[in-house]
Amino acid sequence: MSDMHFDYIIIGGGTAGCLMANRLSANASHKVLLIEAGRKDDYHWVHIPVGYLYCIGNPRTDWLYQTEKDPGLNGRQLRYPRGKVLGGCSSINGMLYLRGQSRDYDHWAELTGDARWRWEHSLPYFKLHEDHYKGANAQHGAKGTMSELLKGDSVYKKTLRHHQAGGEWRIEKQRLRWDILDAFSQAAQQAGIPATDDFNRGNNEGVGYFEVNQREGWRWNTAKAFLRPACYARPNFELWTSAQVSRLILETLPDGSQRCQGVEVWDGHQMVTAHAKREVVLSAGSIGTPQILQLSGIGPAPLLQQHGITPVIDLPGVGGNLQDHLQIRAVFKVEGVKTLNTLANSLWGKAMIGLEYAFKRTGPMSMAPSQLGAFTRSSPEQAWPNIEYHVQPLSLDAFGEPLHPFPAFTASVCNLNPTSRGSVNITSPDFHQSPAIAPNYLSTPEDRKVAADSLRLTRRIAAQPALAPFKPVEWKPGPQYESDDDLARLAGDIATTIFHPVGTARMGRLDDPLAVVDPELRVRDGRGGVVQGLRVVDASVMPTITSGNTNSPTLMIAERAAALMAGTL
Repeated sequence: MSDMHFDYIIIGGGTAGCLMANRLSANASHKVLLIEAGRKDDYHWVHIPVGYLYCIGNPRTDWLYQTEKDPGLNGRQLRYPRGKVLGGCSSINGMLYLRGQSRDYDHWAELTGDARWRWEHSLPYFKLHEDHYKGANAQHGAKGTMSELLKGDSVYKKTLRHHQAGGEWRIEKQRLRWDILDAFSQAAQQAGIPATDDFNRGNNEGVGYFEVNQREGWRWNTAKAFLRPACYARPNFELWTSAQVSRLILETLPDGSQRCQGVEVWDGHQMVTAHAKREVVLSAGSIGTPQILQLSGIGPAPLLQQHGITPVIDLPGVGGNLQDHLQIRAVFKVEGVKTLNTLANSLWGKAMIGLEYAFKRTGPMSMAPSQLGAFTRSSPEQAWPNIEYHVQPLSLDAFGEPLHPFPAFTASVCNLNPTSRGSVNITSPDFHQSPAIAPNYLSTPEDRKVAADSLRLTRRIAAQPALAPFKPVEWKPGPQYESDDDLARLAGDIATTIFHPVGTARMGRLDDPLAVVDPELRVRDGRGGVVQGLRVVDASVMPTITSGNTNSPTLMIAERAAALMAGTL
């Protein structure tokens, strides 16, 4: 940490931060610093797919957040995993490759007034870094195929000369199958949900096995994809790990506007200051980003004053608009079929699982948390698929908890487009203190109705002939609960997050008082302009949550941001 002056400083070595580091440091004339609060991703459980069970709730890899007591969950608190390790949440997540639906991005374009966020304009930015196992086509990119974004004589093409051979983000088929999941797929089709082999075409309706971010049975996180070996080999790139940003350094210019000129960082021993000549890129995620903004005097003035922080920019939207996917975990006991519960309930079974992975990189240790997925409508009046199933050949109370001792499968269903909104707010001026996370799940009549309808649909699928040989019996929530009120209340008792927080620094029009960043992801200054030298690039900028897992959409956002900063958009 001898030279503290850089062209770009990126806060957060997670999903967005790793890609941003790769793209910005590709220009050899730019000196780039990436700051990660966690340690390097050299923990073995990060790389073994089933290792998420050992990373969630582990201080080695997780921030160990908890939500506030939530009225919609009948007063329960939830564990709220966030990756505190290089690669961020891509090092501990479910590895599912899902983009969402075209309507998500078209809606962003409407809310921001910027057509560049529409699906057809976003798709090339997904494909640019994609290495799909099926090869390149109209919907997917692959290594060895030049992206349409790099054709012609663009600035981005000159910056990414090394990239013309194809993408870094590997997508593969899962390396296992289960009879119980095949049966559930058939049952879903019998209930009217069509089969599909691709959830990423713009309309994800259907049932099928998820594609995953893995390479030959190993987790493929963003640190592997974008930092190694490219960034590590560049003399203009520097990485700080175990270094936590305490605040942004803001400078008031003669005309009254603000410029971000650097960051204060706790390196574990002392506070150091790093200066950015061009821009600071805030990629600390939907929890960390609003916390850092608020600690720096950017946020709702009453909240900042409450904690003794002088408001520099009164932005009431910072920390608001929190959205997340809440899954309702319906558990069915079964007979006469293998599940992970029974397979892993003995030392011999665990040994066989370990040996299969050691020699073949297949089997339960290669599992994502969910293998089979389905996107459908909770009721006929829904114009688009509005719920997602994650189906697992196992059952437990929550990820990180022990498996149940009986054979069972779990059909978790989540509302893709919740109307409930929550918040992330600092609780202290001390950057070491966790913020208050209040998702406000199931706080609207619409969300409670979707929850009840979803449980009824789950029961209808479980009652189809394809599952009959295994005699499924509903264990949770229990067949005795039938009314909307009962089902919504029971959903509050058993539902858990699937860790997709977004929206806490949302983008919008410059005249939108609750927007935190403009459509080019520059932080608003509260005066009709933007803070010079400061962007937010992570899931917090999503104005509304995507209709599926949020990791790959976050990569797309980062790819677009890098192109914006290169002057190509």
